Amino acid sequence: MPTVRSGPVIGLSAQLVVLAALAATVGLGAAGWLAGAGYAALTCLALSRGLHLAGASRLGPADRVTLTRAVLVGAVTALVVDSFGRPTPVGLLVALSAVALLLDAVDGRVARRTGTVSALGARFDMEVDAFLILVLSVHVAPAAGSWVLAIGAMRYVFVAASAVLPWLSGSLPPRYWRKVVAAAQGVLLAVAAARVLPEPWTTVVLVAALALLIESFGRDVAWLWRRRPAAPTVAAPTVVAPTVTVPTVAVPIAAAPPLATPVPAAPVALPLLPLGRHAPLVVPPLLPVPGPVPALAARSGGTVHSDWRS
Repeated sequence: MPTVRSGPVIGLSAQLVVLAALAATVGLGAAGWLAGAGYAALTCLALSRGLHLAGASRLGPADRVTLTRAVLVGAVTALVVDSFGRPTPVGLLVALSAVALLLDAVDGRVARRTGTVSALGARFDMEVDAFLILVLSVHVAPAAGSWVLAIGAMRYVFVAASAVLPWLSGSLPPRYWRKVVAAAQGVLLAVAAARVLPEPWTTVVLVAALALLIESFGRDVAWLWRRRPAAPTVAAPTVVAPTVTVPTVAVPIAAAPPLATPVPAAPVALPLLPLGRHAPLVVPPLLPVPGPVPALAARSGGTVHSDWRS
């Protein structure tokens, strides 16, 4: 079997051994067996997948401590589910929960001292804490009221809301108060499950647990809301004026007829009065007359008046 799967399989085997021990000592019904074994199988699969995605070959020292806590939470789960059909040893249930809560302060310290802090280890630790709080709230709800289920369900509601509101899935900065509130939930629920306080005081303890949880989640949601990605701006559509093409029509222009070349007129001999022995006087016309015009001049009596334009 690959090394990457050895840790989760060891945890699955340890869980079955613990369930068998519970069945042999305090008794465990079929519902308890089924719940405990199903929890162990899902934990094994999820942890194997997490190791594969992280590229890790084995569990680190702190992860082994968290795996021990997960086995204890599996035993608590089996006892809580079994309590719906038969009496449950409350003392044993609270003791297992208390050990799991105490080990929550150990795995983080081991990770820091060994230099094996990882995202997988932090996620594994968080999931074990969240499931323990859910199981304890289910155990306390029949006596305290169904509103207590809000304590165990709040984290899962937050995860479900992240699928609808992507900005909720942003990375949160480390905050020590968040870990204090998470630990307080388990402790206060364990106190309520032990039934060592009068009922009014048990209600006060549970209300305080819910108030702390609302404050912690509310602060995280507000932090994510302030840093949510800005919505993309939609640019106004650009209106492009249609291009109107005016067809060019070539209009043929008739060539102007060439100007008639002036034809020098032949001198006209006018009969004058005889002046003794002098020759007749030859006088040129006053204006040059174009070639075609003499016919017109002939029709008009031989005199043409014309504009002079340069």
